[in-house]
Amino acid sequence: MKKITHAVIPVAGFGTRMLPLSKSVPKELLPLGNRPAIHYVVEEAIAAGIKHIVLVGHAQKSAIENYFDINAELDNQLRHKGKDELADSLNWLPDDVTVSMIRQGKALGLGHAVLAARPIIGEHDFAVLLPDVVLDPFTGDMAADNLAFMIDAFAEDNHSQILVDKVADEDVHKYGIAKLNEAFSEVNREDDKANINASFKVAGFIEKPNLADAPSKLAVVGRYVFSNHIFDYLANTKASVGGEIQLTDAIDALISEYGVNVTTMRGDSYDAGDMRSYMQAFIYFAEQQLANEE
Repeated sequence: MKKITHAVIPVAGFGTRMLPLSKSVPKELLPLGNRPAIHYVVEEAIAAGIKHIVLVGHAQKSAIENYFDINAELDNQLRHKGKDELADSLNWLPDDVTVSMIRQGKALGLGHAVLAARPIIGEHDFAVLLPDVVLDPFTGDMAADNLAFMIDAFAEDNHSQILVDKVADEDVHKYGIAKLNEAFSEVNREDDKANINASFKVAGFIEKPNLADAPSKLAVVGRYVFSNHIFDYLANTKASVGGEIQLTDAIDALISEYGVNVTTMRGDSYDAGDMRSYMQAFIYFAEQQLANEE
């Protein structure tokens, strides 16, 4: 089976929900415990088998690219002082993993950001990871769960995969909600989320519906595995809401011609782009790391 080895991470947004923190520091570099948020997202991709990561950025966010580069001066200073272990920890990317950055150019939405990666992704199928969403790295197995599961599922049937998770009634209006093609007993239970990875067909998505109009309580989490065909649909998608090219419009077209699956999520995720959720996540990540040091 052909495995997906390319991933796109859109990082061009200004993070207005995180102001004033994000005024001078990219939101993706805000810390969760002792590492920036995007560090965990990239680690997740690598654990799932990704070898080439494309950051779709903005001219004012070069600090993100710098984070994944080697700071030769700092490295030399640390090694000169005998802090080889610390220096090694800063250069943590595996030798067989490449991080590239390309600029989005114009702020035309998520769909446009994904399309901007096409010159690097080429004809490869690929994953998309939204950096605002950080999956809990302290529970489960990143090499088998969620994104890794989605990549394996795609390799089996060539259906693009979108990660979803059950949300509370009061949060349904905040998300894109999945409309299912078929019943699935575990995700249709009303008492709790499924907490298992399972892939099944989806009929479409409704963006931020009222609870009464929601076809399910399965919300898009921010992890995608796409057939390369998505690029053609994005290239032909006209700007809609807010003058932006919507990724969901291209997904609808992909569903109608090739079929798309949703994958239910294992574990928990955190919205690192929302101030309240970010602060809760910071405390949780810090507590886990401090406990591991004891």
